[in-house]
This record gives sequence, structure tokens and C-alpha cells, in this order.
Amino acid sequence: MRNDFWVDLFEKFGVLIFGLVAFAAVVGLVLFLADRAPKKGRDVIQLLVFLAPALILLIVGLVYPAVRTTWMAFTNQDGSIGFDNFIWMFTQPNTLVVLGNTLLWVALVPLLSTVIGLAYAVFIDRAYGEKTLKSLVFMPMAISFVGAGIIWRFMYEYRATGFEQIGLLNQVMVWLGLEPQQWLINSPWNNVFLIIVMVWIQTGFAMVLFSAAIKAVPAEHLEAATLDGTNAWQRFLFVTLPSIRGTLVVVVTTITIATLKVFDIVRAMTGGQFNTSVIANEMYTQAFKNGQAEQGAALAVVLFVMVLPIVIFNVVNMRKQREVR
Repeated sequence: MRNDFWVDLFEKFGVLIFGLVAFAAVVGLVLFLADRAPKKGRDVIQLLVFLAPALILLIVGLVYPAVRTTWMAFTNQDGSIGFDNFIWMFTQPNTLVVLGNTLLWVALVPLLSTVIGLAYAVFIDRAYGEKTLKSLVFMPMAISFVGAGIIWRFMYEYRATGFEQIGLLNQVMVWLGLEPQQWLINSPWNNVFLIIVMVWIQTGFAMVLFSAAIKAVPAEHLEAATLDGTNAWQRFLFVTLPSIRGTLVVVVTTITIATLKVFDIVRAMTGGQFNTSVIANEMYTQAFKNGQAEQGAALAVVLFVMVLPIVIFNVVNMRKQREVR
């Protein structure tokens, strides 16, 4: 009985133990060679040793999945290579609705979050109780997207006329003598109510960055503009706004990327039903619910293509700022 225990233990963990021993042996051999090698060769080997773990994790966790996903996206149902998955994507009415919803999110969320966050940063900056007000605005950032979706789902909750309303919005409608509405079912306005949740979360992020950037604007510039006879709006438009341009770009691009990848809010509130699905949610649905991994991979590739120009623009902009400094 005791021997069977050790045999089972070896069968379960023998491969793992052997792999660890082999890894330790390889590392020991590399370090031995590095110690015996000439100085220049030693530096190269040491550099490779330090970079190897990060490179292995990068290849296994990022490069290989990206290549694999791209290959699957161009794999047809019969196993041949082609564009059937992309043809399906741009010809199916339901998928076109998904793409349209994603573009709506990208158009509204960064715009509203940036404008509202900037307004908060300007007006709360010197207000009484500034720290408290900023903490309240930033607090939604501490909530997960799933948690925010559940909270706002209760806010939009619907009960038929004559029943007690548990959703705040419908209760307000009843107080005003109006009929309660099914906010998350009626298309296309249900997408707007989902977008409000994302704006509620991202506004705090925008406000914090803009507040720090505005405080960093040199007081001499504002004083010089005041002596030139400008009013508060002109000082904001021609002095403050150009000074925080770098922060503005970072905020817009960061929120845009987060919006393109939004999944949790839609999944928690509607599950993508009632014409509310977006690319990330549809990718999950096709790959894991419908068993169409190739179509899900095609959606993932399109999502990557949409994110890539924003990332490149952000990198180029940061490089230009570094050169100016």
C-alpha cells in the first residue's frame, strides 16, 4: 500500500520534478560557462540569462497566443486558409450591429469621460472640500466593472406598473407620474444606458490626471495672460489647455483602449442581448458559447487592429514629448 502511494506520487509530480531538475542543471551550466568565458562573452551570456525568463514568459503568454489567434482567424470551417470568418463578420446583420455598438461606445465614452473629467478638475480644483469631492468622483475607479454593472443594473431595474419599484430610475419616474421603463431592453437607447456606466467609472480617472496637470501649469503664464486682459475662459482655452495637451492625449487614448475592450459591463447587465453586444462580448460568445473558435478569433483580430493605431499614436506622441524635453 505504501509503495503504491509513492508510485502514484511519482506519476503525478515526477514530470514536474524532472523539469525543475533539468532547469536547474541548465542554469548551472550556463553560469559555469559564463564564469569561464572571456569578459565580452561573459557579458553577453549574463545578459541572456537575465532576459531569458522574461522573454520566455513573453513568448508563451503573448506572442504564441497572438500568432495562434491570427492563424485561427484565417482558418475556414473546412480547415483551409481564407477569409470566410471575416466575410461572415461583415455580412451578418447581428455582427454588424455589434460593430456599430462598439463604434458608438468608442465615440461617446472617451468624449464624455474627458469632457466631464476636465470640467470636474477645473471647477473642483479650488472649491471648498476639494479632497472630499475628488474622492467621491474617483471612488467608482475602485469598483470592478462587474461590480459597477451589478450596481447600475439595480439602478435600472424594472417592475410592472402597480408593483413597488426597486430601481431608483424607475422610482423617480413613478414619483413624476410617468410610466416605468425597461431601460436595458429598449434598443437602441439601452446602449446609451450601458455607456453611462463606463463614463461613470472613467470620469474619475480623467479628473485625477487633469487635476494634476492643471496644477503643474506655470503660474507665471496665467499671470501674464491676466495682465494681457484675458478673461477666465480665454486663459483656460489659450494657456491651460495647450499646457495639458500631453495629458489630454494620454487620457483620451487610455479610455479609448479600455472602451474597445469593454466586456464586463455588457456581460453583467444584459449578457449582450437586446442588441447591446460589443466586439469583446461577441468574441467570448462565439468562441466559448457557440463553439465557433475561428469566428471568435476573427473578432479578436479586428479588435486588435482597432486598438493598434491608438497605441502607435500614443507611443509616437510620448516620443515627441521626450524629444522636446
